[in-house]
Amino acid sequence: MAGTVTTMGAAPSAQPPAAPSAQPPATPSAQPPAAPSALPSAGGAAAAHRIAVIGGGPGGLYAAALLKRLDPAREVTVWERNAPDDTFGFGVVLSDETLGGIEHADPAVYAALQAEFVRWDDIDIVHGGRRHTSGGHGFAALGRRRLLEILHERCRGLGVELRFRTEAPPAAELAAAYDLVVAADGVHSLTREAHADVFGPSLTTHRCRYIWLAADFAFDAFRFEIAETEHGVMQLHGYPFSAAGTGASTVIVEMREEVWEAAGFADLDEQGSTERCAKIFADALGGRPLRSNKSSWTTFRTVVNSRWSHGNTVLLGDAAHTAHFSIGSGTKLAVEDALALAACLEEQPDIPAALRAYEEERRPVVASTQRAARASLEWFERLPDHLGQPPLQFAFNLLTRSRRVTHDNLRLRDAGFTRSVEREFGCPDGTPPMFTPLRLRGLTLRNRVVVSPMDMYSAVDGVPGDFHLVHLGARALGGAGLVMTEMVCVSERGRITPGCAGLYTDEQAEAWRRVTDFAHAQAPGTAIGLQLGHSGRKGSTQLMWEGIDDPLPDGNWPLEAASPLPYKPGSQIPRELSRAGLTAIRDQFVAAARRAEQAGFDLLELHCAHGYLLSGFLSPLTNRRTDVYGGDLPGRLRYPLEVFDAVREVWPAQKPMTVRISATDWAEGGTTAEDAVGIARAFAAHGADAIDVSTGQVVSDERPAYGRSYQTPYADRIRNLTGVPVITVGAVSSWDDVNSLLLAGRADLCALARPHLYDPHWTLHAAAEQGYTGPGATWPQQYRAGSRRPQTGRTDAPKPRLTLSQG
Repeated sequence: MAGTVTTMGAAPSAQPPAAPSAQPPATPSAQPPAAPSALPSAGGAAAAHRIAVIGGGPGGLYAAALLKRLDPAREVTVWERNAPDDTFGFGVVLSDETLGGIEHADPAVYAALQAEFVRWDDIDIVHGGRRHTSGGHGFAALGRRRLLEILHERCRGLGVELRFRTEAPPAAELAAAYDLVVAADGVHSLTREAHADVFGPSLTTHRCRYIWLAADFAFDAFRFEIAETEHGVMQLHGYPFSAAGTGASTVIVEMREEVWEAAGFADLDEQGSTERCAKIFADALGGRPLRSNKSSWTTFRTVVNSRWSHGNTVLLGDAAHTAHFSIGSGTKLAVEDALALAACLEEQPDIPAALRAYEEERRPVVASTQRAARASLEWFERLPDHLGQPPLQFAFNLLTRSRRVTHDNLRLRDAGFTRSVEREFGCPDGTPPMFTPLRLRGLTLRNRVVVSPMDMYSAVDGVPGDFHLVHLGARALGGAGLVMTEMVCVSERGRITPGCAGLYTDEQAEAWRRVTDFAHAQAPGTAIGLQLGHSGRKGSTQLMWEGIDDPLPDGNWPLEAASPLPYKPGSQIPRELSRAGLTAIRDQFVAAARRAEQAGFDLLELHCAHGYLLSGFLSPLTNRRTDVYGGDLPGRLRYPLEVFDAVREVWPAQKPMTVRISATDWAEGGTTAEDAVGIARAFAAHGADAIDVSTGQVVSDERPAYGRSYQTPYADRIRNLTGVPVITVGAVSSWDDVNSLLLAGRADLCALARPHLYDPHWTLHAAAEQGYTGPGATWPQQYRAGSRRPQTGRTDAPKPRLTLSQG
């Protein structure tokens, strides 16, 4: 299958520790040639006739070979500070997708690689003495040294000049003497450092230590092994890369920094660390030893650059970007960079245009890979959080940690394994995880899909009208297990905008009853939930499409909040709530909750997120109080818990109550991960049936890390550390994602907003696309004729990125 290796997150890229002391002495810098040649451009392509490549790793060598092969008249020189056979890694894994690009661009290299690859299909996950195996993953690996030999041979055969044990001249000198300088000088790139003002590098160091080792036998699968030691949790990542003789395997041992220190690795030399790792993972190794190769403990650094080129100098591979070894992408990305760079130089009229096109093509691919890699490395950083999961769920969670492997494609690879996980989860036969029911108190949700609260700003004097009936009614007909209202405000002053809905008058309650009656009568089995809140310091603003969070030009009402802090410059300064004010607002919540019961809602959610009133008490950035309602976390929790208790007391005991929180403020000094767990625990202890885990919108200068299901790790952490059910929300868009998150134990319910704006019948369509016809997704009688997925036209696969004739 295309891309199976990298998406599994199984194999390390070649990102060596590369400590300077481990490198052989470098010879003095060679003098660059005098000046660029004036040879005519070949075939009208970008005029890169004299090319300097800094760095003789796989990316630099492959770029040199491709560029020379495309135009034999080119003069291509590679500088490598180390000897030809010096390498700091052991095995390299390339995906089928990358190999396909190599096959089309250079059949000779492809054939040489094919002859060397070790292939296998299985992944073993070993924890607590139990091994679970998932098959169908299609790995291909070879030794890094052998890969370099193949590329050396190809470069020499094409006439590339290889200068080993030679420090490259500074990039600026090469740029003056060559048409193009390819800086493939690795994660510790001197080129990037020398021109940091232009490239704008950002380096992030992560929380785990790891060491790169090898074993002189071949594992029969990729192996993840978890060791729970007296010092903490350690993990082994191992895979075969050679079948010659008894074979050989790469072994990476990884653990959190504090575990590494507690275990005494800081005091051990290379040999001592190697022997200690072999002892800890003796079962995985069958008692055999490990060996090192200038191996040292290091922490992974994620490299991001704001620009990849500077004049005629361009970054490639780890110099431009890194992705954690747990998704095996370093060598893959470097080789794909080389393919794209060579193609762009052929396609574009000049070098500046080619370098722009190269970056435009590669940057989105790299960003996507880095997001997956970050999800994977953070999963391993939080590995202890997941060890209490059921065994098969833990294995599934590990396999899908990067979000690139999902329930659907794992089912295609290994249907038996996936079905075993589904049975452990409790899926009835033929039922996708998302259509497995969930019980909260006396309410049974027929499926795990939630229409997330979405402010519509379409009420008049707080009264929901025909728009709300059609909007919420359509989504109730669309099959979701739970349809949530927008934030409904407990008072006129508690509104965000003049268009926000309320529940502070009987007229409003009667209007809401019209909505719930419709849903219950026309979409039986769909639950309707009310989100109840107060705007706090974020009130008295314009409608979203008029100016989100901007104050009203006139007709403003006074604001109240935990502390007298405006939401953003130019916002109204709220009044700090007194004891009397706190009591009055608490009573408004209680009155609204009573009306919610009269209006026929099935579930009530207390809004303690997004910087609104109750959220303003929880965050240290917005609560500066010095009384009992401020200070440490118990103090900041005091008022939201008082409101929760008062509402829970009047809300019917058989009906569930949830709480939405912002698990991070995305700002320095804000709510921490530990705070979020503490907040969730506190509400659960007071009777919350689930925690709806969102993030941010608390302060205006937040810096969210957006991406696919980017808020789920916070829900995952809360669920697995507290045991309370959670709702995850935020960039969850496909039914495959929903199934994957549920089955992995990262969430109990998935709330989707924009997908339900795009398609009110999203849940029913998800059922149709999966061939599911059970009770978890019942089509209204009037719509059953549309319950079968329409036929679609044929689409063709994209053509290869770079195709060359045999030569």
